[in-house]
Amino acid sequence: MVFGRSERRRAAAVEPVTLKILVAGGFGAGKTTLVGAVSEIKPLRTEEMLTEAGRPVDSLDGVESKRTTTVAMDFGRISLREDLVLYLFGTPGQDRFWFLWDELAQGALGAVVLADTRRLHDCFAAVDYFERRGIPFTVAVNCFEGADRYPAETVREALDLDSGTPVVLCDARDRDSAKEVLISVVEHAMRISAGQRQPAAT
Repeated sequence: MVFGRSERRRAAAVEPVTLKILVAGGFGAGKTTLVGAVSEIKPLRTEEMLTEAGRPVDSLDGVESKRTTTVAMDFGRISLREDLVLYLFGTPGQDRFWFLWDELAQGALGAVVLADTRRLHDCFAAVDYFERRGIPFTVAVNCFEGADRYPAETVREALDLDSGTPVVLCDARDRDSAKEVLISVVEHAMRISAGQRQPAAT
């Protein structure tokens, strides 16, 4: 009987909370790399080879070695704790695929905006998208080899971010670094949610 009760306790374990996080940013910022680095499952990727036909619309300035691009989404999963699982949806970076963003954003707790200091202007649109829709986000500066390094506050000023928006430096190739970015997003979204639940002062 003792053994039976123990088995029932394990069977009655609480189901993990699942949260949806978007990974956004400009073309070539490292979205697919980050999702792949941190996912505990084989990530789903919808990449296609870049072709000559795309050169007029896909600027490779600063990312000349890039050979593929995401045309729908990337998908991965990571367990931050036994009771907390994140589903990651990487968005396509080019303007012509932005019609997918509204679908991907539905039900998202928060987002990562990956920034590349070589092409910082490429993440302006993603920042604006999440600000206008009230989706909490963290700006993660992907520190590419050979790119100039700037303090987080310098990036904040350049992007004209609200003082409460987290800005972190990361290496999208490194699992631990990418995981810290995701933790930042979750914590930021939870703080905002808690603030919204607090009754207004009388």
